[in-house]
Amino acid sequence: MKSFKFTIQGNKYDVTILNVEENIAEVEVNGTAYKVEVDKKITTTKTPKLVRTVAVPSTETTPSQLKTSAPGSPKGTGYIKSPLPGVILDVYVKEGDTVKIGQKLILLEAMKMENNINADKEGIVKSVKVKKSDSVLEGDVLIEIGD
Repeated sequence: MKSFKFTIQGNKYDVTILNVEENIAEVEVNGTAYKVEVDKKITTTKTPKLVRTVAVPSTETTPSQLKTSAPGSPKGTGYIKSPLPGVILDVYVKEGDTVKIGQKLILLEAMKMENNINADKEGIVKSVKVKKSDSVLEGDVLIEIGD
């Protein structure tokens, strides 16, 4: 509801717009209601809505999905991937080491925070793909664990 004050040929008018539908406007002039037809169709401006797609992490870090094969099954090779882009501060294992579930493998600095990367599978470290001070991106393979 908008109100306006007009002076036409010395006469003062208080005009209030009550409602606008398509090209018909309901207005009140000095307390008297009128329906006014507008020559062109009035369209209200709308703020556009921002539509975003659902983001799915590319590193398979969803808790419902395993990053490697099931912990109880030693068969197959598993990959430990970087959950965030960052810099490797320390590598705690080397090729040939036997690791247990939850064992600390790598210390990763990401967004000025230190993050422990732990084993999610038991087995033997087949290969270490990174070394201290390497920069890694999200989803990069850090360690390969196998039988």
